[in-house]
Amino acid sequence: MATHRQRQVSVLTMNTFAFTVCFAVWVMFSIIGIPIKSALKLNETQFGILAATPILSGSLIRLPLGMWTDKYGGRVVFFVLMLCTIIPIYLVSAATEYWQFLLLGLFIGLAGGSFSVGISYTARWFTKARQGLAMGIFGAGNAGAAVTKFLAPSLVVAYGWQTVPRVYAAAMTVTALLFWLFTFTEHSHKVGSSVTIKDQLAALRDPRVWRYCQYYAIVFGGYVGLSLWMTKYYINEYGFGIRSAALMAAIFVLPSGVIRALGGWLSDRFGAHTVTCWVMWISGGCLFLLSLPKTALVVTTTNGPVSLNLGLNVWLFTALLFVVGIAWGFGKASVFKHISDEYPHNIGVISGIVGLVGGLGGFVLPIMFGALVDLTGVRSTAFMLLYGSTCVSLIWMYLALKKEKAPRKLKAADILE
Repeated sequence: MATHRQRQVSVLTMNTFAFTVCFAVWVMFSIIGIPIKSALKLNETQFGILAATPILSGSLIRLPLGMWTDKYGGRVVFFVLMLCTIIPIYLVSAATEYWQFLLLGLFIGLAGGSFSVGISYTARWFTKARQGLAMGIFGAGNAGAAVTKFLAPSLVVAYGWQTVPRVYAAAMTVTALLFWLFTFTEHSHKVGSSVTIKDQLAALRDPRVWRYCQYYAIVFGGYVGLSLWMTKYYINEYGFGIRSAALMAAIFVLPSGVIRALGGWLSDRFGAHTVTCWVMWISGGCLFLLSLPKTALVVTTTNGPVSLNLGLNVWLFTALLFVVGIAWGFGKASVFKHISDEYPHNIGVISGIVGLVGGLGGFVLPIMFGALVDLTGVRSTAFMLLYGSTCVSLIWMYLALKKEKAPRKLKAADILE
């Protein structure tokens, strides 16, 4: 009979492992989409839609999955979810038409909904003082995007892109079986049967929830969007091959996923608001620099015209992107520390709402990146968009803090008391 401590460790370990595999599957079109784009002669916007389609379904399903997790428990919901993705993943290897990839992408996207299941399932096994660290460790499963960056290009080059979904389908099958064998159910973690869907959705009227949604749309949505986009960005902007480009993109993807555990610990130690504030300021500064397009400037001097070529070389660009990834890794943890602190009794539904909006950010952004490039021809417009969104977060954060610190006006009832 396993002790409570052993169950905690086993659940956290298997949750993190399963989420890593699910996340790797969720973003696989960021790699296999490149040869598919070439074969089908897709433009940038069409590629963005292809890469983002799994993100759409994975985002929309997060709210109902969070509610079901509160109702039925994380173990059974997570297990069934993984089983539902295996056949669609495998069928991608047989697809030949654009619409087939989009349709299968919607089913594959269910894997991304695993976040709202696992984050709630994890949090309920730990005390409030340790929830930030535990959720941060679980959230490090975002590094599944880096697994795809490392593994998928080698499979594509060696055996063809069709091998990737076949390998991933097998991996998902094994993961689901291991998950069921090494996780546990604690009935006290479920909400009471008297709690209705209307009660759960009442949180939508809370303005704080929407503020956390906007934060998460940047730190997670931006992370997913760039994870899908950066391999192709390095190919087009700096002339790398697919394997080298994926490795360069992994410099952003991998640390941002793994560092989330440290972000959870910092949020436990210094508070979620402090960490989130620093995240927005640091990432905003880096995004501003990343937004600057390559520019050819002619300056008239006393000795004649002088041509200046301004822009970020690949190493400075990657260094700035690395810093953004680290900051967002902290931010992903701090946002959910806010949720566990303020909504301890309905973590599942709140995490579902916030995760849904954050995931939708990951869906919308690649499409907008592609559309902006098609419209302007400037690739750095992707970072301009992210910089503007970060500025919105900073303004909203300032206004919310100012409102919280403002003295409350006395009502007549308060004076009578």
